[in-house]
Amino acid sequence: MRIKGLICGISLLLACSLSFGCINQESVNQTEGDKGNTFTDSLGQTIQMKTPKRVVALMGSFAEIWLESGGTLVGVTDDAFDKRGVQPEKDTITVGTYNRPNLETILALGPDLVLLSSETKEHVALKKPLEQAGIQTVFFRVTDFNDYLNMLKICTDITNRSDLYDKNGKEVESQIQQIITERKKIEESPSVLFLITYSGGAKVEDSKTMTGKMLKDLGCRNIADQNVSLLKEFNMESILEENPDFIFVIPMGNDEERTRKNLVESIEKNPAWNGLTAVKKNRYILLPKEMFLYKPNARWGDSYEYLKEILDRKQ
Repeated sequence: MRIKGLICGISLLLACSLSFGCINQESVNQTEGDKGNTFTDSLGQTIQMKTPKRVVALMGSFAEIWLESGGTLVGVTDDAFDKRGVQPEKDTITVGTYNRPNLETILALGPDLVLLSSETKEHVALKKPLEQAGIQTVFFRVTDFNDYLNMLKICTDITNRSDLYDKNGKEVESQIQQIITERKKIEESPSVLFLITYSGGAKVEDSKTMTGKMLKDLGCRNIADQNVSLLKEFNMESILEENPDFIFVIPMGNDEERTRKNLVESIEKNPAWNGLTAVKKNRYILLPKEMFLYKPNARWGDSYEYLKEILDRKQ
């Protein structure tokens, strides 16, 4: 009996040891998982972050990217609703405009993460007061699709939703690559003039801008890349000399009628304008703001496709 009891005691002791060993290993694994993700933002900050619970986005496109990453929002700027049409949670409130965010309103929400633009001085000015309040700040700069893909990767890493990175990032990247490959089969490089119109006139843009980069990817030659003086001053003489194959225009402002009138007054009333090849052949195109002024995010591939269809008309 003593021997049997001793054997039982040893068995129980071994079972308990094995059990505690499993529990301790689970604890180690959980601790490692809680360390969060480490990344560098556009201000050069090295950040290690766990999944946040209360997030504020100070730009409509950033709000959309965070939602596309499977996150939730407690605060956004007005443009998230007015220009992006995003639909966050019912209790999400506005914290001002993207270039005039209200610090008090942001602090009152008690966020543990705020997404900001490194290109907006009003956002950079909020870095210190937010961090003094113990709130993590992460800055992004999104100009082209690769920038979007980088931000989406960081956001989906934070939310642990790699499936959404594949859906809203990698699948879109494949779509864009296919579109670019199809355009490369066409050997010629059409020349383009890319304009943004304001209330006071028009401004020529080069290939460093969002839409300019897309046009370059599709094999276009932007006349402002060679003639940089056009970036400083709208010069009809230089434009006539270049005589671009296509003219793309993005109208600024919310008043479409006023924008159209401004185009007529500042550009189209010039008799020389109607002599341009692009105008005569109906290649003078007004581009939709939601696809080419605002960041298209998960619809970036659609924007490339839109431009490709226009460029293909020349063939």
